[in-house]
Amino acid sequence: MRCCWRRRSKAKMVKMTLIARVTDGLPLAEGLDDGRDLPDSDMYKQQVKALFKNLSRGHNEASRMSVETGPYIFHYIIEGRVCYLTMCDRSYPKKLAFQYLEDLKNEFERVNGPNIETAARPYAFIKFDTFIQKTKKLYQDTRTQRNIAKLNDELYEVHQIMTRNVQEVLGVGEKLDQVSEMSSRLTSESRIYADKAKDLNRQALIRKWAPVAIVLGVVFLLFWVKNKL
Repeated sequence: MRCCWRRRSKAKMVKMTLIARVTDGLPLAEGLDDGRDLPDSDMYKQQVKALFKNLSRGHNEASRMSVETGPYIFHYIIEGRVCYLTMCDRSYPKKLAFQYLEDLKNEFERVNGPNIETAARPYAFIKFDTFIQKTKKLYQDTRTQRNIAKLNDELYEVHQIMTRNVQEVLGVGEKLDQVSEMSSRLTSESRIYADKAKDLNRQALIRKWAPVAIVLGVVFLLFWVKNKL
């Protein structure tokens, strides 16, 4: 029984943890062993990158959200222009997932706060992985007295945090990009049309007044020749 319970507990642990700057999607830190034994880990990491990309474009509806993807669920919080994201089994308690992220946020801000905006290279704070691993172990077993107390803590509620599907979230970003691209294309085409309209008006004026200008030119030339004679 004890062995079986351990297997269930392991299945519920945090699968992936990443921290990124919201303004440009630059990854700042992650759990170094995340995804090592996770099937399709590359696919989920690509989804995370796409989520960060959407957030950097301003496609974020809330500072706290849960996003379902297959048998897992992404939870993220945005604070101080930084996104703290983790992926867990769907059965992992939502309340613990967000308290895990809160612990990461508080320590990350305390240690790296002044340098977050000036970080210029990916994973500039990769040493933060030490704290990620230590904190993840605290939240791995949902049946410890510590975690049971957190689950029963009425001061921290997550009922209002929205849950959506990853395709829906990423699809919204794609649609907004398409609208933006279409708008830019229409603006460009409008400018081209306006330029062509100006050219056509100019040509119409030339065709209209060119004969008059020629006649006046001939009259002026004859008048000048007559005066010379």
